[in-house]
Parts: sequence; structure tokens; C-alpha cells
Amino acid sequence: MLAFFLCANTLFAYFVTENNYTQQQRVLKSLDIDTSFLNDPILLSMRDDLDLYRTRHFLNILERGYQFVPIVRQMIADAGIPDAFLYLAMTESNFSARAYSSARAVGLWQFMPYTGRKFGLVIDEYVDERRDPIKSTEAAIKFLQYLHDDFGKWYLAAMAYNCGEGRVRRAIIEAGTDELSVLLDPNKKYVPRETRNYIRKILTMAHLSGSADFIIGHDGDYLMNQGSSSTFAPIIVPGGTTLSDIAKSTGLPVKIVKEYNIHLNYFFTPPNVKEYVVYIPYDKKSLFTQNFKPSDGSEAFYVHVVKKGDSLYEIGRRYGISYKVVKDFNNLSSNTLRINQKLIVPVAKPTTKHYVVRQGDTLGSISRKFNIGLNELMRLNNLTSTVIHPGGKIVVP
Repeated sequence: MLAFFLCANTLFAYFVTENNYTQQQRVLKSLDIDTSFLNDPILLSMRDDLDLYRTRHFLNILERGYQFVPIVRQMIADAGIPDAFLYLAMTESNFSARAYSSARAVGLWQFMPYTGRKFGLVIDEYVDERRDPIKSTEAAIKFLQYLHDDFGKWYLAAMAYNCGEGRVRRAIIEAGTDELSVLLDPNKKYVPRETRNYIRKILTMAHLSGSADFIIGHDGDYLMNQGSSSTFAPIIVPGGTTLSDIAKSTGLPVKIVKEYNIHLNYFFTPPNVKEYVVYIPYDKKSLFTQNFKPSDGSEAFYVHVVKKGDSLYEIGRRYGISYKVVKDFNNLSSNTLRINQKLIVPVAKPTTKHYVVRQGDTLGSISRKFNIGLNELMRLNNLTSTVIHPGGKIVVP
């Protein structure tokens, strides 16, 4: 993955300026689409609409993508898939890693949880890598290659990416062909309307993004040289590293480091892995290398879910730290808590001790006393039953 960032530094600006018609033909051929599709009336209408009425919105999307587009473009090129798929991401998310749909699709490539995990993305309590522009692009490339292997044509892979493999298979069977012009028939409706326009949107965005006349003609000259070099760099830190430690080493505010790492659910890297890749501004990499000192590993993090009756003071007392530490670490502006609110509690890594069972104790009461789940307590003690006896010893954290 680091190699992609090195390559991105030498990329030219990500707007293609070749002959307009030649560029359009090349894009269609790369997607296995006959060049006669350039005359499709709905495609022409989309281009005119964007050219006349929505140019500022379109240019804003291009500007938003400058941060990671050079790297994503290079990854797509290295994978040998059509470069027009850069605009599949643009169609899916408007080049926003924060994008979220009502169907629970997330990130630059709008992965659903199941598909994201299937193609290697981690989605858990600590991280949602669907929002990681690099890892999600790696997953999207694998997914598109998988779909192409299945359907044999890139435009079918794109359609399946949008509406699902099963829907495209049924459409081909119903239509008796996989010809694009037939599958897009608005009267037969072999595929949903959104999918019928999906390929057209990708082609429209590829066409206009590759047109110097369009960019300059709508006062977008400033975009022509953006995206020509990397704006952020990957760094490897130990699991459980706080973003504040990274920020201190680079002289950046914590909120800026978090902006570069919106795939992290909290202000620290996953504590359940040995190391993890995060991103910082490219021009801060040398500062980080000089100043960053890894933690000694003595600190751990608990995710505490607020229950009825909890207070900051009580939570701090339970974990053996000041309530002010809990408040500051979670950037709380007041002491008011909400039921089911999640708080991160930084504590010294737990050690274990032996608790001597007393008369009246049950395994359940001991688990509540030491704030540990019953199943976890049984696992620590290699117990297959909840039966315990006075005088016995139970290992507890």
C-alpha cells in the first residue's frame, strides 16, 4: 500500500486533456461498450443538463476529491481495471468518504457491511474501513474484478455493483441477451431505473472530468493542477495509539488528525491489533518520524456503555481514575450523560488476582462486583459450570 503513495507523487494532474471524442471512445471501449452508445439520447441529455445547470456542484465534487484521487487513480491503473471506475466512486459517493446511505452503505465506494467484510474490510467497534479511502479502494478493485470474472464484461460488472449480481443475472435471462442497449430498455425495465442510468452517470462524469474545454469554460482553471501530488501519507503506529500522541509529534490539532482518519470510530487506533496504518498530512511525515515515541503499552481502553444511574464520578471510581479524565478524554462539555452513550475509558492494562469465594457468593454476583461478563469470568477460570464453593479461588481482573 505504501508504494501507491510514492507513485502518486509523480502523477500529473488527474484531468485528461486528450481529444474529446477520442477520449469518449476510449472510455466506452474500456468498459466493453460499443461506441455507438455515444448517441444515446439520455446520455446526451445528462451531459447537457450537467453542463448547463449543475456545473458548480460538479466542480465542487471534483475539488473535494483532490486529496485522494491521485492515489485512487494509480491503484486503479495498477490493477488493470478501466480508469473510468474512478467515476464509479464519484457516482456512488460524490467523492466523500463520509457518505452514508439509508440502506447502510458507507464510504467512498458505498460498501454494505457484508460486502465490505467479504472483500477484506474491518468493520467493528473500533474502526469502519469502508471510510478508509485506500483500503476501501483495494476492496472495490477486488469486488469489480470478481464481478468481471463472473459476467465477462466491465459494464455488467458496474451494473452488478449497483443493483446486485442476482438482479443482473435475472435481467440477462429475461432479455435473452447481455447487450447494453437491450438491458437499458426503459419500457421493459429489466433493471431498476437507477441502474439504467448508472452507466450513463459514470460516462458523463468521465467525459466532463476529462474535458479541458469544460473545466476551463466554467472557471475551473484552478482544478487543472490539483491532485497532481499526494496530500496525505500513511504511517504505521502500534495498536491503541491515541491520536493526541500522533498530533503532538506533528504539531497538529487532534481534530485535524481525526479528519484524516474518519474511519477510526474513536480517538485511538484499534487496541486489539499489533499495529495499524493511519494517515497524516504529507508535509508532516518527517516531523512524525523525528518526534513520535510509541507508548510503552501500559494503557488500555474500555468502551463503557452508560446505564441508568451512571454518572461520570461513578464511572471514574469503577475504573480507578478521576472522572475528569473520563470527561476530558471523551471531549464532553458537561457532566450530563445519556443512556446507551458510549464512553472511552483509558486505564492501566489489567492484571489479575485471586478472589476467595465467600458464603452467599455466586459466579454472577462476582462478575457484577468486578464488572466482568459472566462468560468472560468462566473463560478466565476454565469453568464449564457456574457452581462455586466457599473458600474456592476465582481469578478476576
